[in-house]
Amino acid sequence: MNTERRSSSRPSVAILSRGDAVARREATSKTGRFADVFAALDAIGVEAQPAIYDESFADAVREQLLGVDGVLVWVNPIQDGRNRAGLDALLRDVAAQGVWVSAHPDVILKMGTKEVLYRTRAMGWGSDTALYRTVEAMRAGLPARLAAGPRVIKRSRGNGGQGVWKVEQLKTSPMVKVLDATKEASEELTLDDFMRRCAEYFESGSVIDQAFQPRLHEGVVRCYMAGDRCAGFGHHKVKALVESPAARSEAGPRLYTSNADPRFQRLRLMMEDEWTPQLTSLLDIARGDLPAIWDADFMLGPVQPDGSDSYVLGEINVSSVHPYPKEAPAEIARRVADRLRLKT
Repeated sequence: MNTERRSSSRPSVAILSRGDAVARREATSKTGRFADVFAALDAIGVEAQPAIYDESFADAVREQLLGVDGVLVWVNPIQDGRNRAGLDALLRDVAAQGVWVSAHPDVILKMGTKEVLYRTRAMGWGSDTALYRTVEAMRAGLPARLAAGPRVIKRSRGNGGQGVWKVEQLKTSPMVKVLDATKEASEELTLDDFMRRCAEYFESGSVIDQAFQPRLHEGVVRCYMAGDRCAGFGHHKVKALVESPAARSEAGPRLYTSNADPRFQRLRLMMEDEWTPQLTSLLDIARGDLPAIWDADFMLGPVQPDGSDSYVLGEINVSSVHPYPKEAPAEIARRVADRLRLKT
């Protein structure tokens, strides 16, 4: 690939995803899961090209990325036993040479790990949340919190429910009941045994301890954001950490809607006008560095005095947000165009 910036007056981006040498050779803007994003970018005047990444040809990918103005990154942080260490180093390198990277690895570290639940616990979306950096800290703090009610334990980095547990102190036994978010059946064991299971989480991060939300069975609302503007919603009833067979039977796929969905306008206003500005201020993230696409998962909290729902943040996803509402690609494209035109 040519390392020189394109001579066209149109800004240019690469859409980066993981794949092998065959995928890199055959990738086009017309096929694959990002075809709608390519089309939206083209419609708004941004040139886009696919960029397939693997550690075995990282140098070629670096050369390609140095030839565009920006990079949209869609790489699962945990896939097939791999991690993003090599990719993040590459992205930091090209960003240092003037290429806009979304999401930048430093931004992911600030808002894309479970620690954001602790750092933003005083915001309107926050809840009773603790942070443990060592097994000893967890051993000292968890028992008292369990005495007050069920807790959700989350490793700082992970997806798909990996490293997420509901933990509850049994009333008639010194044992605790634990439910792995990736499984259907709970089990009983000693608290020490449970903490031994969590010990490996501290090797590469921390552990978050969050109060269990009793309305979880009513569903999770995912708010998709393009920068600081809402790009749509997803809603579904979940099985993870839900113990009632009747409630689990109601679980289904996520249903996507536009940012105009009347059910979620209060959430949209809070995200755009209140919570996202607070988030960027608290985490020291420039508005222009917000990812082109990210999402926040909300559980329903206590009903407010006026009868409206409150929302409790359960997770922010930054590094590999897909799928998304059909309206999102146009919002992503607008975000990219605005950012690159400001940059140039």
